[in-house]
Amino acid sequence: MEVIIQKKSPVYLNALRAFEASARHGSFSEAAEELNVTAAAVGQLVRGLEDWLGMPLFHRSSSGRNRLKPTEAAENALPDIRAGLDRLVVGLQLLHESTTSGILNVTVSPAFAAKWLMPRIDRFQTRCPDTDIRIETSLKLADFKAQGLDIGVRYGDGTWPDLVAEKLMDEDVFPVCSPSFQAADNLRSPQDLIETTLIHDLSVDPSKGFVIWQTWLAAAGVEGETPQRGMRINNSAAVLQAAVEGRGIALARSILARDDLASGRLKRLLPSMKVNSKLAYYVVYRAEYAALPKLRAFKNWLFDEAGARD
Repeated sequence: MEVIIQKKSPVYLNALRAFEASARHGSFSEAAEELNVTAAAVGQLVRGLEDWLGMPLFHRSSSGRNRLKPTEAAENALPDIRAGLDRLVVGLQLLHESTTSGILNVTVSPAFAAKWLMPRIDRFQTRCPDTDIRIETSLKLADFKAQGLDIGVRYGDGTWPDLVAEKLMDEDVFPVCSPSFQAADNLRSPQDLIETTLIHDLSVDPSKGFVIWQTWLAAAGVEGETPQRGMRINNSAAVLQAAVEGRGIALARSILARDDLASGRLKRLLPSMKVNSKLAYYVVYRAEYAALPKLRAFKNWLFDEAGARD
């Protein structure tokens, strides 16, 4: 949480910020660095709060690095004080961003950005021309609070701590290849895939419910077979691109492959075989930001694009 002490802020709000930062850092000087004031100013604010309360907030020691240790009463009060300061920050941001204009911070996976979001983002810019989009792409779960993120799209089971999750799209998983990939002409059943060049996606984790070749083949009735041949790539978008270029047969997730299939760059193989993913795409955001106009506008646009609005 970035905090700036302003001269016009109420004196005890400044003091609470100084107290919280000092307790977190265990030092007036380190708290002063964060708050961009002097250590003397932080100490004075804390002492003023102690005088007003009529009780000490820290055990002060001259040993070691002069670390501050909150008293038991102060330690017990800190969670509520931190929660209150966080709510103030959110409230001020909501006031500041009370229109659809400004920057919207969005987080998605690299593959979802490349294969679904970016080909469509111009339509959001047309709908909301005053809102600028900053897109963070990562396979790692982003910390919305620490990274200042507003909204995202995640692929999973819909359960992420501290986030609201609304299902955006379900999908199924199936083999695809370039129309010119001749080896596909001889495929008559899932068993025939074992002898074909397959493209493996190393970016997905089967322990988290992702469908990989081995699990897809098992679902299709091909037991005990572990395909070995083929290319291995750690990016889902690059897996599909390799299939477009005729490098082999990829296991496609229907949402990511939608545009390549529609354009004819890829064709679906064994269309009678349907394996649904247990995972889905979800729009995720912090509950306290739900009323933010630009967030609501972007969320509504996502559901319009997905064709999934109720």
